[in-house]
Amino acid sequence: QVQLVESGGGLVQAGGSLRLSCSASGSTFDINVIGWYRRTPGKQRAFVASITGGGSTNYADAVKGRFTISRDNGKNSVYLQMSSLKPEDSAVYYCNVRTHNNLWYWGQGTQVTVSS
Repeated sequence: QVQLVESGGGLVQAGGSLRLSCSASGSTFDINVIGWYRRTPGKQRAFVASITGGGSTNYADAVKGRFTISRDNGKNSVYLQMSSLKPEDSAVYYCNVRTHNNLWYWGQGTQVTVSS
């Protein structure tokens, strides 16, 4: 089992920045990929960004060039630096972990609201 706790959401004006953090505990040795998804009302949860233990990153097209994901393996943490935020980035952001045997775990989510 892996437990995830997100922090760092909030309200920001368009063009501003926010940094999300996610701390993992439990069977962290089994973590393969860690990343972020987001969900807006009435929509499915959508991929945002991910990073492997080796540091390989992947981003959704909608956030490329604006968001940066990073990982601190020593702290079992992942961060999402979000810049040039747009109102359409408003969503609940979820931290996600995939283990080496493809089990998926989710955090409770943190709200990001970008005002125009």
